[in-house]
Amino acid sequence: MGRIDIKTFGLLLLTLLAFAGNSLLTRAALSDPAHGTLGSAMAFAAVRLIAGAVVLAGLTGLTGLTGLTGLTMARHQSLRPGRSDLPTILALFTYAAAFSLAYVSMAAASGALILFAMVQVTMLVLGYLRGHRIGGRAILGVVIALSGLAWLLFPGLTAPPLEAALLMALAGVAWGIYSLLGRGATEPLARTARNFIGTVPLALIAFFLSPMASALTGFGWLMALTSGAVTSALGYALWYAVLPRLPPSLAASAQLSVPVITAFAGALLLGEPMGVRLVMASGLILGGVWLSARG
Repeated sequence: MGRIDIKTFGLLLLTLLAFAGNSLLTRAALSDPAHGTLGSAMAFAAVRLIAGAVVLAGLTGLTGLTGLTGLTMARHQSLRPGRSDLPTILALFTYAAAFSLAYVSMAAASGALILFAMVQVTMLVLGYLRGHRIGGRAILGVVIALSGLAWLLFPGLTAPPLEAALLMALAGVAWGIYSLLGRGATEPLARTARNFIGTVPLALIAFFLSPMASALTGFGWLMALTSGAVTSALGYALWYAVLPRLPPSLAASAQLSVPVITAFAGALLLGEPMGVRLVMASGLILGGVWLSARG
């Protein structure tokens, strides 16, 4: 593993904190039983996507980002979504909607673990279907991760609700598809901006047609705007800036810390319990994902 400088490490740390922040902000906004409804969850997702679209559109128009992040962008990169962007736009909207709906009744740590596991499984399965060879280590890793996921979801006092778990699994599948469709993009930040912009019509429809969308409180609006503008838009911009500087093994393994950060921050900031079952299942899931990534 190659060495990275202190600036790169700092950007990587900020990126990982931003990714974990999406779970924490969403759960914080929707955890109140009086306001955490399906309608407010869809409103949260809509505000998050629109805020992300605005910030990403602004970022792609800036030319002075290289001093801070080293990120370069084409000066005349189009931000108008095209027909070829439609699959990624639909995948992004599905992810954001299912993600928010799941966090109405699921702890931040459990949600992050399910999301992370399903993203990895989806990318491996789709990669196999597209003709990529999958080694025995990767298969073993998937089996271990799914075993940990099954343990986490097995009925009991600490198991998340099945409906919420299935929604988060859907979010993971959608994000895995989104990631594969976007692989190899020459201007990843501009493409991400187009995808977010492309979700705006869907987000507006979801917001105005959602029952009880007004149940999203002022605090919920603040969390949604922060999630869209900061932990999503700026988080992705930082990720694309730091990714070329990282050894591939570090880029893959560093993301393993996101569910861990989420779990500890959820316990510290949201008062969520960290039982033995969650800790042990986390070890299996993250260990399996690490094996599959290495394989």
